[in-house]
Amino acid sequence: MDIKLREIEYRYAAGTPFERSAIADVTFDIPSGQYVAIIGHTGSGKSTVLQHLNVLLKPLKGEVQIGNRTVSSGRKEKNLKDVRRRVGIVFQFPEHQLFEETVEKDICFGPMNFGVMEEDAKKRARAAIQLVGLPEEVLGKSPFDLSGGQMRRVAIAGVLAMKPDVLVLDEPTAGLDPRGRQDMMDMFAKLQKENGMTCVLVTHSMEDAARYADTIVIMHKGRVFRTGAARDIFSDAGSLTDVGLDVPETVRFQRLFEQRLGRPLGKVCLTPEELAAEVGRLRGEQS
Repeated sequence: MDIKLREIEYRYAAGTPFERSAIADVTFDIPSGQYVAIIGHTGSGKSTVLQHLNVLLKPLKGEVQIGNRTVSSGRKEKNLKDVRRRVGIVFQFPEHQLFEETVEKDICFGPMNFGVMEEDAKKRARAAIQLVGLPEEVLGKSPFDLSGGQMRRVAIAGVLAMKPDVLVLDEPTAGLDPRGRQDMMDMFAKLQKENGMTCVLVTHSMEDAARYADTIVIMHKGRVFRTGAARDIFSDAGSLTDVGLDVPETVRFQRLFEQRLGRPLGKVCLTPEELAAEVGRLRGEQS
């Protein structure tokens, strides 16, 4: 399911003395099946854009096309449930939204709220808990008896149980240790590839954006500064510096290595694995 944003504008507290512009003239596409990362500093408009993707916010100007549904400014929208089912959002610290007495009931809540019968919702819960890497026995436990990382996976399973076409991730690894963050991000990447799901990652981490995303959208002061393929974006360190961002650590290390070497490598490497392979190829040429 494609999502297209066209000249979106949004202002908080519009029409009051506290009115504040959040985003303006935001235009970009999220093609079906792609992994798109939205990066930028705090206050750049990332989270406001995110909330337009399943109409938690409606544009004051412009329009959002979500599959075959168009949400426009100045028009009253009805029956948005299907849009919100098809675009699932994992917010920061989603485990804070758990509230049911068992994991199974918590995962079933979303699907049943969208009209799924209880027995079918339980089947979805069993499938979703496996997708997030937890054993089926967890379903009978209280979510509050689990570890923090397990609770987060349960909350994510609740989103996946609604079978969204698009998964939107708002800093999904906030507060996790490096190993937990890596495991969580690898899980999302696996889901995206194996299920043909569209993923939209909102992140401060240049490393995560470089490793997982096909396309990067840079937000700056409420506007789209630049969009492009991840390798193209991170090949242009100067452009990132202009908006106060930096290249991933791997790219920075590669630049230092190239300075010592006195020549560039064949391509900009976005992950340590890519860089190791490229250095290995160079050594093979020299031997």
